[in-house]
Amino acid sequence: MAYKIIASQCTQCGACEFECPSSAIEYKGEKYVIDPDKCTECKGAFELQQCASVCPVPKTCVPA
Repeated sequence: MAYKIIASQCTQCGACEFECPSSAIEYKGEKYVIDPDKCTECKGAFELQQCASVCPVPKTCVPA
């Protein structure tokens, strides 16, 4: 499973892109997206998912 970004809630601050250890997040068009093929849910790297922990808007980075 991977995480996804709820586009309607995203403020496009970019914090998640730089915190993602698997480089799964990128800005496409006018929104940030998580590539499900690259997302590891931070398993083996962090206890918590970094996108969700740095996002200023609660429940914007969520399990897909």
